[in-house]
Amino acid sequence: MALESFPPLILISTRFLLSGSILLAVSLLRGGKMPRGSELWKTALYGLMILGIGNSALTFAELWIPSGLAALFITTSPFWMVGIEAALPGGERLHGPTVAGMLVGFLGTALLVGPDAFHEGVGSSVLKGFLVLQFGCAGWALGSILQRREGYKTHPFISGAIQQIAAGAGFLIPALLVKSQPITWSWRGTAAFIYLVTFGSLVGYSSYVYSLARLPVAVVSIYGYVNPVVAVFLGWLIYAEPFGKREMLAMLVIFAGVAVVKWTTSESAKASPSQAPSRPALRRPKQPSYRSES
Repeated sequence: MALESFPPLILISTRFLLSGSILLAVSLLRGGKMPRGSELWKTALYGLMILGIGNSALTFAELWIPSGLAALFITTSPFWMVGIEAALPGGERLHGPTVAGMLVGFLGTALLVGPDAFHEGVGSSVLKGFLVLQFGCAGWALGSILQRREGYKTHPFISGAIQQIAAGAGFLIPALLVKSQPITWSWRGTAAFIYLVTFGSLVGYSSYVYSLARLPVAVVSIYGYVNPVVAVFLGWLIYAEPFGKREMLAMLVIFAGVAVVKWTTSESAKASPSQAPSRPALRRPKQPSYRSES
């Protein structure tokens, strides 16, 4: 809905610059400390990967496909998390049942993409949206895994604010240089922008970064089940986006594949804890004291 008023590059840049600045200012005023040195630039780099690639891919994909369908496509993100983790040095190897679960999930995505791609060819808007979103999922997964491996010295809210500012700044120059349609103010577009800043960034992404620092990945990735359901419902409610039997079946197949992957990876970790790959220890962040000094 925000794209009704804002061009994609301007939307991405202004959204994250505003939300990141608000979150950083509030966190610093309440006693938070800025990271320094390599931790600062790595935090910014991971923000470019997670938000700059991941979220911007979603923004651009929604120029071609409905938001509900886009939400279904990004349910493949747990597959990218597992696959990239296995490909990185010291990562957990893929097992047969895990691969089988991934194949089940890809069957679900093929059920969504296949018919349109078959009829419209490689120029299909659905296929283009799907490929852009998979690129975004890969960037989101890689950035999240690398960030988690680094450990945390800084409070997650500070880290999340820096990442949002980095993503917004990364898109600022392209937003200023690339010609696009002018901003057309409307109450729907403005309300959607405020919603994205407040609930999508300040609340949603801050919660994701906080959870990533303190909870197992398997628990954090549950958002992949919840977001699509909410997005599909809102798309149907507001835009009357189609959601028929094929979309429902595909969603259930993808969810089944994700469930198999999550179950097999958790069972594998329980069965052979001694063979778990070595990786940097996760240092829990010390929560800054937000009490005023007397």
